[in-house]
Amino acid sequence: MKIVNEFPAFMKEPVNRVPKSQQHTQAVEGFVFGGSGIGQMAFWSCAEDMESEWHANDFDEYFVVVAGKYVLLLEGSERVLRPGDEVVVPSGVRQAAKVAAGTRTIHAFGGQRVIEQ
Repeated sequence: MKIVNEFPAFMKEPVNRVPKSQQHTQAVEGFVFGGSGIGQMAFWSCAEDMESEWHANDFDEYFVVVAGKYVLLLEGSERVLRPGDEVVVPSGVRQAAKVAAGTRTIHAFGGQRVIEQ
């Protein structure tokens, strides 16, 4: 076993990289994985302090903070998330985030968050 401070190389294959045009936070590096169903898993690493664009998904989103600090903004509320905190954002809810450098999150989407180009 090895304790790590970043996602392993096999999770960061170029073929799985999320295109910058489909990211809501530009200093975040993302990788997405599809399964046999309709959902996707995405892994995000933030290189510098950033704020995301406001957006809403057409499907539910679950995520867990692995490292760092993630401030979730939901239509008039703000919640500070730390490692181990888990959240479900229902479909259609507008959200944004303030993400600290070094933050890593894992997201499960109930739909296709990243569309192949």
